[in-house]
Amino acid sequence: MKLFPVDPLQEAAESMGALGDKGLSRRDFMKFCTGMAALLALPASFIPKIAEALGGKKPYLVWLEFQDCCGNTEALLRASKPTVGDIVLDILSVDYHETIMAPAGKQAEKSLMDVVNNQKGKYLVVVEGSIPMKDGGVYCCIGGRSAVDIAREVCGNALATIAVGTCAAYGGIPAALPNPTGAVSVKEAVPGATVINLPGCPVNAENITACIVHYLTFGSLPNTDKLGRPYFAYGKRIHDNCERRAHFDAGQFVRQWGDEGHRQGWCLYEMGCKGPETFKNCPTIKYNEGTSWPVQAGHGCIGCAEPNFWDTMTPFYRRLPKVPGVSIESTADKVGAGLAAATAAGLVIHGIGRAISPKKEE
Repeated sequence: MKLFPVDPLQEAAESMGALGDKGLSRRDFMKFCTGMAALLALPASFIPKIAEALGGKKPYLVWLEFQDCCGNTEALLRASKPTVGDIVLDILSVDYHETIMAPAGKQAEKSLMDVVNNQKGKYLVVVEGSIPMKDGGVYCCIGGRSAVDIAREVCGNALATIAVGTCAAYGGIPAALPNPTGAVSVKEAVPGATVINLPGCPVNAENITACIVHYLTFGSLPNTDKLGRPYFAYGKRIHDNCERRAHFDAGQFVRQWGDEGHRQGWCLYEMGCKGPETFKNCPTIKYNEGTSWPVQAGHGCIGCAEPNFWDTMTPFYRRLPKVPGVSIESTADKVGAGLAAATAAGLVIHGIGRAISPKKEE
């Protein structure tokens, strides 16, 4: 009989199992489980469940790269909470990843097809990069096969596909006008596949890990918005979690790069920041070991987590005509992706009459 409440962190530590034999300290493991619970908006009571899931059987995972810059792979390899070696590669059986795998050529392709043929409906796929459809998909071929052919076979037989980065989620820069290769998203190329989108240039590696941890813990992928993005990472606008939001509310704006407001960390809305209509958790998890993110570093958000951002968000230094919505409870489903659904009263309610005046008048 237990006379005192059970400490969930202690239970998590006791569930650590084989991971401890691989050099992962108990402290780091508990921090990771706690961080994942927080990122997924789960109470502390779920920490032991996460720990137990991480110590179970390793699921199979394959990583495909198509029309991309490899930025999402680079982001994954630089993950530090904890490192890929400490957690991700220890709890997953990563059987195919062109950048980090040992086999090459026909041996590499055999590794991929072994998973597809022997683990049908049981493996996860991560796709990085868009898929060209024009001219039979000849603009991206691997091992003599087109990207669309590979994606339809691999993603079509997978348990689920995680589209990382804006190119895989929406087509990204390759799909920008005039889209010469006919680049599309994974979901467009393989309509029947179960796809969860993690857009961003690049994706934050913590969001990838959180999606996988959610699957291992609950046996399902996280709930998503109408664009296929998990709510835990894309349920709030950048504008609503930004550390410069108080300056927006006070009508304090940077008017020129390097001016006094810029040096004091004022709002970058006047300089073209797209945070008011971009949904992502950049301000809360940040990049580079959680040290910073673009707006904190002094540059406005360019809206890279939104569909067609290269066409709809440019010029990047032009101010948005309106601020869509004012409530911190707004979600992508309620506000919508475009300014057409914006609340016209946004600027007035925030008391920023100065912001709608031409800069030269200042």
